[in-house]
This record gives sequence, structure tokens and C-alpha cells, in this order.
Amino acid sequence: MSYLLRGLAAAAVVTAALVAQPIFAPSASMAADSLLSQGKPATASSVESSSLDAAKAVDGNSSTRWASAEGHDPEWIRVDLGATATISRVKLNWEAAYGKSYKIQTSADGSAWTDAYSTTTGNGAIDDLTLSGSGRYVRVYGTARGTSYGYSLYDLEVYGTTGGGTGDTTPPSTPGSLAVIGTTSNSVSLSWNASTDNVGVTGYAVSRNGTEIATATGTTFTDTGRAASTSYTYTVKARDAAGNTSGASNTVTATTQAGGGSGPGVPFGSHQFPYAAGMLTPSGSQATLDQKVVDYYNSWKSAFVKQNCGNGWYQIISPDADHPYVAEAQGYGMVITATMAGADPNAKTIFDGLVKYMLAHPSVNNADLLAAEQDTSCKSVNGSDSATDGDMDVAYGLLMADKQWGSTGTYNYKQLAVKHINAIKASEINPNTNLLTFGDWSTSGDSTYNMSRTSDWMIDHFRAFKAATGNSAWDTIRAKHQTVTTSLQANYASATGLLPDFVINTNSSPKPAAGQVLEDPNDGQFWWNACRDPWRIGADAVTSGDSASLASARKLNTWIKSKTGGNASSIATGYKLNGTAIDSSSDAAFFAPFAVTAMTDSGSQAWLDAIWNKMLTTPVDTSSYYAASIQLQVMITVTHNHWVP
Repeated sequence: MSYLLRGLAAAAVVTAALVAQPIFAPSASMAADSLLSQGKPATASSVESSSLDAAKAVDGNSSTRWASAEGHDPEWIRVDLGATATISRVKLNWEAAYGKSYKIQTSADGSAWTDAYSTTTGNGAIDDLTLSGSGRYVRVYGTARGTSYGYSLYDLEVYGTTGGGTGDTTPPSTPGSLAVIGTTSNSVSLSWNASTDNVGVTGYAVSRNGTEIATATGTTFTDTGRAASTSYTYTVKARDAAGNTSGASNTVTATTQAGGGSGPGVPFGSHQFPYAAGMLTPSGSQATLDQKVVDYYNSWKSAFVKQNCGNGWYQIISPDADHPYVAEAQGYGMVITATMAGADPNAKTIFDGLVKYMLAHPSVNNADLLAAEQDTSCKSVNGSDSATDGDMDVAYGLLMADKQWGSTGTYNYKQLAVKHINAIKASEINPNTNLLTFGDWSTSGDSTYNMSRTSDWMIDHFRAFKAATGNSAWDTIRAKHQTVTTSLQANYASATGLLPDFVINTNSSPKPAAGQVLEDPNDGQFWWNACRDPWRIGADAVTSGDSASLASARKLNTWIKSKTGGNASSIATGYKLNGTAIDSSSDAAFFAPFAVTAMTDSGSQAWLDAIWNKMLTTPVDTSSYYAASIQLQVMITVTHNHWVP
């Protein structure tokens, strides 16, 4: 059977097609239509690897291809034609991994989609489809794979015509609530509320001092290359696909900071580090989402950021921990404070106070690590040794600070970070297994040496450590943690994807702890440590698009969404690995992290919104730094404000 006939057969049996017509041969009008998609911007819900990105499907080269992550539905690829077009034909050149059920959809704004073709009997090869549609964006939306792999296209070709006008003369509504959300010595970051339009908003024209300078596709923009200590005024207008322009927003004035690099390089809300293609965001304007994070941060800061011990120190207090100050809390504080720079003018002052506290409390075993616990007088206690989770975040926070403020001030953040990273490798990595240990106190002669805590497995941190040090060992360490995660999910939680708090036998066949090995009889279950795993796994999945992290995150998301019936309030406080709830109560430390895994599934928008709204109605619990700090960092991540230095 020829490729063309296979495409014809697929089209001929579709009863659900909305406007598709049977294909016999390209008509004269089809022949006159132009290829519109070649070389245009393309994005996808996921990619199998960086070499199989969406652009490969529209590059005009039939030896290159896009491939989605394997084993997951739905997935999609879309192309931005750059202007509204009348679409007459779409040609799909499938690789062996084809779509059995898929739709061709069009959109004016990349948000609201209209079906132009649909099939449930695709059989791969080439599908050359005659259809009728209009839009700037065209999407292939796969709902059922034809193989156990993913979706893969050598070519996505869209044919049609542009120009001639649409008759649309209605302008979009005026963008609202333009605001300055951050400044540096050379940049101004803005946000605004989205406009509406009868067809769809395609972009926002940003003007500085009365002159249009850029078009933004989202509702945030960072104007770079500005002079220090200088005032600028801004307005924003919305445009639709027909070229209609709204009225100007309110005018805002921003003054850049003084020179010398004191301002943050990545102000909160600037969204300078895009997530992997296809990652969801809670519904609502970006400006509104960002403000909700700022509001929660201010409450968190008021409750837990303290200066109780003098010496210029700042500490994150932990009223629900064994001691009032623990390394885990200090690490959270450093990452959070560095992230919120720009939204909090005192972020650098607080961060430097946390650094000073960290340096004043070294571990007795490795002075480049942080002692795990301090008493009410801020004196290290209980052995004065380290805790791996705290050290991982301390190192990560220092790398963020280097990007935010540079390393030529009071503290050389980059140098301190590299020292901390090297100390983690020397004292908190088991060299025989390439897995993290519990702390620098767990050595080869200790019974815990071949154990590990899954919530310490911060995959995005390993990527940052490799980038900072150039040491390829961090790639090996990262890959090992991902491999063990996949193995644990497959062999001990095949129905749920849940991970245990603690893993034993890491030197042979890693498996969940059988009963209490360090903290609790539930050490082998999804309990008060592993509750963070959906967030930690998901954070790497959404930022890197890594196929292993995506697969692990999606497994968790599929189970918890089904388990709760889409009701975020039904997420329990702890589960056995088979999915049986341990405690039916609701706690932010457990429900919030699942929002990050929800981001990885294009069919989980309503589920993500449910968890987000649950977080918005859950105020900061001033008695629990743990739950509040987890929820805040999840809110940062799901609003696309998390970034990897």
C-alpha cells in the first residue's frame, strides 16, 4: 500500500471528522495553496530528547523528526504560522510511532482550539488531508498512540493562503493593571492582566517612553539594556490576529537601580527561564498568579524569617521540628529568598544573613557543610553533623544568589557554592552506589550507609551542580537517582508510582525500607519525607523536559488524579505504596506537591486548577514551617517562577 493510499484509507473511514473531505488527488486549488508551516516556530507537549524537538517536524527535512515522550497520551505538536491563514490541507509524515487517534485543530490565539479533522483509525505512514479551517496556529493533538512508544512526525506540513482580511474590526479589550514587578540596574520587569477579544489576542505591544519596543506573547515582559538610576514610563496594548489594537493600558513609571550590580539578575516574575514545551500553568493571568505567590511569601516570611540570635544572622525558625533551627529550613529559606528577589527589596539582606548563619555553624565532620540542628540560642547540638537535604538546598541557593547579585560583594556566592557542592560529593555521596546518604555522619562503617532518602533526590540540583563545577560525575549521580526512581516505581508501586521515605539495600537491589530504619514505622511508605517527591521529581520534569522525570511525574499524576476523583481535598496525609491511605486528613505538605506533577499532563488542567485553588484557600500555618515552606515552593514552581542556575 502506498503512503498516500494509507492516508486516504485513514481519512475515508472517519465518521467523526468535522469538515475533512476524502482525498483522491490534490485539486487545482490545493496545488495553488502555499506551504505555510516550513521554518515557522513549533512547540510540543513533550520531547523524547533535545535532538527530537518540535522544530524538526517543520524544517523541511524528512530525515529529521519530532518525537514526544514515550508511553503517554495525550500529546501534541503545534506550529505558529505567524498570521491568520485559510487552511486547506495538512500533510503528516509519520515515523513508526504514529497516532491512531488524533485531531487537527486550529486556533486564532493558541489557546482556544477548533477541530478541523478527527480520526480514530490512523495507521501511520503519510496522511495527506484535505480540510477547511482558519487560524494562526495549527495543532496535531494525539489522544491514542498506534504503538507503545510515543508520537513522532518527520514532517508536519500546513498548506493554505494568508491575507485577504477576515472582516474582523473589533479590537481587544484594554490590558489592565500594568505594574512594575522588579527592577535591576539595567532592567525593568512588567506584568499586566490579559485582554479579551472576539477572535483571540495574539500579542501585546509594549511601549517605553511613548515608543513601541517589543511584542510580548504572554502577560509579562522584562525590558533589558536600560541605564542605571534612570526613570522609564511604560504602556501596553493588545493586538488580535486581524491587526486590531486595543487602547493603551495605564501608564507606570519605573526607576532602575543604581549601578554596581546590586539589583537581582532574575527578578521574581520575570520568567526568564521558559519551562519545557507543554507544561501547564494554573488558569488565570500570569500577573494574578505571580501576585498570589508574593502574598503567600509575605505571610511565610512574617511567620518564619527571624533574627533571634544577633550577630547579623537571619534564621528560618522551625517550630514543628525537633529543634528550633534545622538545616532543612535554612536551605528552604536560601532558595526561597533568592527566588523572591525583585519582589522583596530586602531579599539580599536576608539572604546574606542566612549565609552568615550557615558559615557560623559548620558540621564537625566537614566544615564546608552545615550543622543540622541548633537550639534556642542558635548553638549547634545533637552531634553538630550535617543533613543532606539542607546541604543540597544551601548549595543550590548559593548558585541562585550568584546569578541574582554576582559574587563580588560581601560573599563570593559562587565560591561558597562550589565548596558546598564538592563537600556534598565528598561526604554525602556513597561512591559505591552514586546515591546520596543521610549526612556526613553516615560513613562506610555505619548501618545506614547503604540507605537513602528519596526526598533528597533533587534532580534539578544535580544539573545545577554539574553546570557550576563542570564535573561530569554529577551527570552519573543524576542518572543513577533517576534509574532507581524508575525501578522503585516499576517494582514496588506499579499501580501508583509512589516512592517510600527511605530506600535500603542501595548497594545491591534498592527497595523500600521494611518498617522503621531511621524515623518511623512508616519509613517504607509514602510518608512525611516522600510527600515532597512529586514536587522534586516534577520540578526537574517541567524545567528540563527530561523523559525519565516526565514519565515518573506522570505516573504519580495519573494515579492521584484517579484516586481522588479530581477532588484535591481528598488527597490523604500519607499512603502505603499500594495506594491505601494512611491518614485521611489533609495537609499542604501532601496535597501541594501533586500540583507540580499535574503540570506535566496536558489533560490535567482542571486537576491542576483544583490543587491550586486548594492552596489559595489554605493559609500559612504558622506552627508548621514544613508545610508552609513546601506549599510556597510548589506555588513558585507551578507559576513558572522556578529556575535552574
